[in-house]
Amino acid sequence: MARKVLTLEMIRANGEFRKLIDAANTNLEYMGYTEHGLRHVGYVSKTTANILTELGYDARTVELGAIAGWIHDIGNAINRKHHGLTGATLAFDALNRMHMDIGEIATVIGAIGNHEEENGLPVNPVSAALIIADKSDAHRSRVRKNKSIDYADIHDRVNMAIKKNYLVVDKEKRKIRLVIFMDAISSTMDYMQIYLTRILLCEKAAEFLGCVFELMINGAVINRQKPIVPVPQLTAGERNVSEEENV
Repeated sequence: MARKVLTLEMIRANGEFRKLIDAANTNLEYMGYTEHGLRHVGYVSKTTANILTELGYDARTVELGAIAGWIHDIGNAINRKHHGLTGATLAFDALNRMHMDIGEIATVIGAIGNHEEENGLPVNPVSAALIIADKSDAHRSRVRKNKSIDYADIHDRVNMAIKKNYLVVDKEKRKIRLVIFMDAISSTMDYMQIYLTRILLCEKAAEFLGCVFELMINGAVINRQKPIVPVPQLTAGERNVSEEENV
């Protein structure tokens, strides 16, 4: 049978993927993790596509980024450990049965299989953008609404402290900046305790895309030596590609 050009809307309409996303989110809820459902995968899908768009990638690469972002966490339906690898395996089977082009499947599963810091590295532009989009999603909206917030739990505490974040791409300066605003219920040290290895992977991902990655928390650049400066306004070359705000 002839191969098909699949779109994000076709993937979103696929009931198999929807059930895997729901199962993954439910599993992680029982394990005590933050939200990994439709809100998270929607954010990652959109932000992956936006990063690729702002850096000038073609429309099909952007679409593949959106697809990879939507299904990147389905491996959690099996187990949290190595969920990138199991998710890539699940995705290959499902996408192949949908008759997606094999080369495009390889791009998508390469991104899914490499989005976790334990065993992943950027291997194509889609994977690099997916890594940055996924790791940038820290925000109070990820704390589950149906549970009491446990401020002794560092994950709840850090996410609840983040009242706003946004990711900007400056194509001219080849810079990708994640800007985070935290309140006093947590700290930069707490954030880095969770996210240090993820930020290091973001730096590698940005480098793959020909950019530098900069993390700014409450006005201070965290991941390289630079004088503390006020949070900058967007310049002509910068585009805001994602934003979470839920005060």
